[in-house]
Amino acid sequence: MKKILMLNSVVALTGAAIVFLGLNVGLGGIRTLGWQGPQDFVSVSDLAAFMTQDSHVRFIGGVWFGVGALFLAGAFALEKLRPTLIALCLVIAVAGLFRFSALDAGAILNVAIAPSMIFELLGFPMLAIWLARTGAVTPRN
Repeated sequence: MKKILMLNSVVALTGAAIVFLGLNVGLGGIRTLGWQGPQDFVSVSDLAAFMTQDSHVRFIGGVWFGVGALFLAGAFALEKLRPTLIALCLVIAVAGLFRFSALDAGAILNVAIAPSMIFELLGFPMLAIWLARTGAVTPRN
């Protein structure tokens, strides 16, 4: 019982963190709402192109918000959403690998990126394993 309560807590905290990040980008676009740092890191030279890309980024932030909402729901409906949460954990791990497509070791190894990469490439696969192991069912008659 304690292990499931701990797992539910981790799933809920994970969901809350993802919702936070999704809202920051989904509502703030490329510049974000500034919840993770300064917003003055970009200047716009082509407003129309910026607005198009900003809209795409807001959409991706909304998707991330939805992922977080599923994790939050999973904390309360773990048995029903376990397969979905495992799949999302694996999708997040694969998405973390896309960071390497920048081909810029300075960016990839940046201390500001390290916590995210650790969660994406190690934390989420470990959470998937934890979810899978606690969901093992006995054969039905």
